[in-house]
Amino acid sequence: MARKYWLVKSEPDEFSFDDLKKSKNKTTYWDGVRNYQARNFLRDEMKKGDLVLFYHSNADPLAVLGVCEVVKEGYPDHTQFDPDNDHYDPKAAPENPTWIMVDIKFKQEFKNPVKLDAIKSNAKLKNMKLIARGNRLSIMPVTKEEFEEIIKMGSPSLALP
Repeated sequence: MARKYWLVKSEPDEFSFDDLKKSKNKTTYWDGVRNYQARNFLRDEMKKGDLVLFYHSNADPLAVLGVCEVVKEGYPDHTQFDPDNDHYDPKAAPENPTWIMVDIKFKQEFKNPVKLDAIKSNAKLKNMKLIARGNRLSIMPVTKEEFEEIIKMGSPSLALP
């Protein structure tokens, strides 16, 4: 099966790219997604070995900071069952979980964060879902060409992982 490419957004005060780098084995689970379309990506499409751009949202600057890899495919998000967690969902049932997460691992950090303004001004990225009007998904597909262009912008000498 062909490798797919993704972009995940995180607010750095919730979970930053630096937090990922400091995580045990530079790996974390991607929990708390509570949008059905994004959940479907996690459940049905994100596969082990897929590459992921890590984007800081609600930050200064808004930027892609580096590359991660999916290291564990979709499985039930445990936070949906924890009433003390912000992501608790009282309608979720362990025998038929509503929400899914994957595990991602840090791969490479860009020499230069790829800022949103630079993405918007790059003609090769004009169709990227990140800049589509009204798109607020925290997980979205990226084409191989978009992924490669972001790599060139962030670290021109970086070989595609």
